[in-house]
Amino acid sequence: MRWPRIDFLYRGGRFLAKVFMPTFGSLVVEGRENLPKTGPLLIASNHQSYTDPAVLIYAIDRPMWWMGKRSLFKGWFVSWFLHQVHVFEVNREKQDLAALAHAQKLLDQGRALLIFPEGTRHAGALGRGHDGIAYMALRTGVPIVPVAITGTEKIPHVMQTPFHFQKLKAVIGEPYTLAQSDRIDRQMLLTMTDRIMGSIAELLPPEYRGVYADAVTENGTSEP
Repeated sequence: MRWPRIDFLYRGGRFLAKVFMPTFGSLVVEGRENLPKTGPLLIASNHQSYTDPAVLIYAIDRPMWWMGKRSLFKGWFVSWFLHQVHVFEVNREKQDLAALAHAQKLLDQGRALLIFPEGTRHAGALGRGHDGIAYMALRTGVPIVPVAITGTEKIPHVMQTPFHFQKLKAVIGEPYTLAQSDRIDRQMLLTMTDRIMGSIAELLPPEYRGVYADAVTENGTSEP
């Protein structure tokens, strides 16, 4: 008899986030009602610090999987631990077909896949987005949920995450889809990447919008 796998470490991390994040500081979450409870999902968030994953684990009421840069997977124990908490490796130096295939497999299984489109941390303001999430969204037609995090840029080290003593906030936007397409050219990827980043920008205060400040119109909606 094969016993079902229980996510002890992921659930344990979520429990610790629920205990520490709102206790030693504050963490406000808006828009949880926007998050689909089941089905494949692409979660697109800005990325300011190493604390962001803990904020998202607290804010998102369903298990998530996400990519981590290959240099994090040093030694068998660290690699094992990262895989147990739903992180899989990606080579940022080139188009990593293996990572894309694994991401597709997760979506086919109805999982929620978290992506930081900026690729790396940009404290205090949005940086330019990469087109990986646009490619996956266009190929699969999976819904995208934008998320905006503020306050974590004030937490300089991951070890300060449990006792951050900051005012943090996560805003979850409404899901939307990009029209599925089998023929994807470079211009389409650029346009759809800007649309995804604009949907994050419109959830952020103006001072956090960075290079996408002009993507948000006066009425608070992103340009198509």
